[in-house]
Amino acid sequence: MSTGTARFKSGSQLSSRSKLIWKIVQTLVWFVGAAIFLSLIFFPTLGITLFWDILIPVAPALIVVAVGVWRNVCPLATTALLPRKLGLSQRKIMSSELQGILSLVSVICLYAIVPLRHFIFNVSGHATAYLLFGVATVAVTMGFFYEWKSAWCSSLCPVHPVEKLYGSNVMFALPNAHCQQCQKCVSPCPDSTANLSPLSYHKTVYHRISAMLIVGGLPGFIWGWFHVPDQVRGLSWESLADIYTMPLLCMAGTIICYGVVTLLFDDKYLRTIAGVFAASAVSCYYWYRIPALFGFGKFTGDGLLVDLSHVIPYWSIVTIIVLVALFFFWWIVFRKPNKASWIVRPAYAQRV
Repeated sequence: MSTGTARFKSGSQLSSRSKLIWKIVQTLVWFVGAAIFLSLIFFPTLGITLFWDILIPVAPALIVVAVGVWRNVCPLATTALLPRKLGLSQRKIMSSELQGILSLVSVICLYAIVPLRHFIFNVSGHATAYLLFGVATVAVTMGFFYEWKSAWCSSLCPVHPVEKLYGSNVMFALPNAHCQQCQKCVSPCPDSTANLSPLSYHKTVYHRISAMLIVGGLPGFIWGWFHVPDQVRGLSWESLADIYTMPLLCMAGTIICYGVVTLLFDDKYLRTIAGVFAASAVSCYYWYRIPALFGFGKFTGDGLLVDLSHVIPYWSIVTIIVLVALFFFWWIVFRKPNKASWIVRPAYAQRV
């Protein structure tokens, strides 16, 4: 398949009405994202609440149940695809090796950025705005060179490794609201491969390393992250050590556990093992995040949305987080895979 100069037949599996509905939803969500970005600049306290305490806590559950919804309406994805939709992209097809390298970089970025929330982003709306602007700039720039979602959404985006881990057994496949035709920009396509997981990528050593880091490391990383308080202090080696040591040490611990377990069991159990680690990671997230949102957190005030500690009993929060954990283990590990992909693959493009 050639790169930017080939012409393809037009067509789409979506009806005109469906395309219009999705475009309206994408536009509305994009404006919501823009409003959050502006609030981070002009109303930092509100922006932090909207982004870190409302949007981000909802995202993991959405990814587990129906990641295709997020893939269709993500404001950053809509922005990153503008060069392609405006006919400004060179439409290069990314090599498997570069895909693997970017996949590994995305995992490293995830583990590098998230601890900085304690030190910078959770306490500074302006810093969070700069982060989002920088990420959007990288995403759009890559879109000028590479075909469709290969450059950002399916390679370098730090959220994508989590999508692959949590979204291995989604509820249903949605229509593709971005790609009118499949240009085979990345293989396997994360959007249209049934029961995709990080283990689905094994073309290069970079893919295998990134899979080990995200599957084995995320549960420990999340547990360690929630045992570090937010802090406002000057930049120093000591402050960096404070925010990175616990998450990275715990991440190393669960990676070792993952490695030992995979050695003890036959390869046919690898997906089940990955599912257990995925369910452990997302359950651990909500085990600590839900109490923090409502005033029962480990560190008073960190991640607080509304303080209900004097309104409802603590046992009610415990009941909720136990039920949430049971749901995720049932959904990811024990529920029979339904062979659904995140999104329905559109018709393959053909040369004219």
